[in-house]
Amino acid sequence: MMDDGSELSPTVAHIVRRLRGSHLHSQIERRAKDCLHQPEIKLDSLKEDVRSFLKTSGWERQLQNAVYRELHLPPSHPAAPPEHLKEPLAYMRKAQASWEKRVLKSLNSMSTELGVPLARMRPAAEQKELANKWNEMGTDEPGGGKTQIIPFYAGLLQVLIGLRNPNHDGSEAVGVRSHWGLIQVPLNVRDIPQLRRAYSELSLTTGQLGIDDHAHIHPVIVEQDSAAAQQYSRQGCSTGLRADLWALILNSNNQPQDVMHYEQLTAGVIQHDLLVDNLIYKDVKLTASNDDYYFVFEDFLYQVLLCFSRDTAVLEHFKYNSATPPRSFIQGERMSRTHTHTYTHHHMNLKERHWTHVAPLCFLYNEPSKLYSVFREMYIRYFFRLHSISSSPSGIVSLCLQFERLLQTHLPQLFYHLRQIGAQPLRIAFKWMVRAFSGYLSTDQLLLLWDRILGYDSLEVVAVLAAAVFAFRAENLMEVTSLGSAEAVLADLSTLKVMPLIQVFLFATAI
Repeated sequence: MMDDGSELSPTVAHIVRRLRGSHLHSQIERRAKDCLHQPEIKLDSLKEDVRSFLKTSGWERQLQNAVYRELHLPPSHPAAPPEHLKEPLAYMRKAQASWEKRVLKSLNSMSTELGVPLARMRPAAEQKELANKWNEMGTDEPGGGKTQIIPFYAGLLQVLIGLRNPNHDGSEAVGVRSHWGLIQVPLNVRDIPQLRRAYSELSLTTGQLGIDDHAHIHPVIVEQDSAAAQQYSRQGCSTGLRADLWALILNSNNQPQDVMHYEQLTAGVIQHDLLVDNLIYKDVKLTASNDDYYFVFEDFLYQVLLCFSRDTAVLEHFKYNSATPPRSFIQGERMSRTHTHTYTHHHMNLKERHWTHVAPLCFLYNEPSKLYSVFREMYIRYFFRLHSISSSPSGIVSLCLQFERLLQTHLPQLFYHLRQIGAQPLRIAFKWMVRAFSGYLSTDQLLLLWDRILGYDSLEVVAVLAAAVFAFRAENLMEVTSLGSAEAVLADLSTLKVMPLIQVFLFATAI
């Protein structure tokens, strides 16, 4: 059904090659062959009849959604050098590599100090015990209860603060008063006039779910159109439609092969014990289990994060991620490629509470395989950018710079005041942005924010909200005299309403 793409543009040819190896392609091919036996298929109009059959039976739409997903993954030009597919700026690649070495060194040190291998085969009795407890892990701490392990994923902000472009002397810094902020790299980020154009659907005159009582209704669920669903979510998703809309946008339809893949990952967790399992147990036990919103999902959090740590399919995204995952051999098995485990930076993201990216999804999906597939897609599209160093507009470096520029330009007195008292705004806002505000906003408001992340296919709105929060609390912040008192003013974000804050900041701010 698909040619090899040799005469097509590089981008289209790349998508064709990727889809040719997919389960969807084999399904469409099988359906096309099956339909040849139907009486309405004529030999003299074979191509048109088969295409019409695929369209009316819904397979054409599924193919369109698959293509749409590929187009919305980070760009990768087929002719570009491998390192440029990851990150075009050499100093960003170097910084990411240095950060990875630092994290890996900490992981190896932890392994040595505790006498715990990075990966090992579980004894048969332990496998049986874990299998029996799989759906109630919140009642215990499997794997020996190594609660003395301390999460070590710290210092990312300090690395970002130290970033410098060796070819840039700073005398021609992009933007206003860049020396006031902590981020000193010359990346292009949008100002308010540009943001207004980009986020025109959020204007004060446009209805928003999360503000207006009456939702705009669109038959996107019936049509199963990913592009239409994404456009719809820019103005918010109604509670009853959100789960289906997000899955449609992400092209995560939980097919039987997806369920099987999740079951295989579960078997992998039961079979092998990883050092990071203990970090996951500790993090969830000490934080999520005490969270007012998320404690009821403790079992789901264990399951999803443990499976995610074993998912080799996630490695595909490292082709366009500046990170390069190290490998560890599984203790007790022969030294071969098939008996290695890949450690990626998301495994060690415990200081920033990685579970917070999973927990909100638990309100939408109660089927573990569906929850898992949606989270994995959210991660490889968006969340990985919050924990890796890159020049992407949705990367954490750009988000930090965007936040500082917005605040410096439109609230210069506040920015200068906080800087003078040793309360650099980014030191407060960083934890919000690195978690995409999960764990800080009330769940209903967080989901409205994530609607816009999906709708605009960008994390940029996270930086805008961070600046809007400071603007909202500006009067109180101008009275503080220390970092501690500034943090106290901004300690509780649970009562904030996301969309009014963003709309007022973008569209009611004087330029």
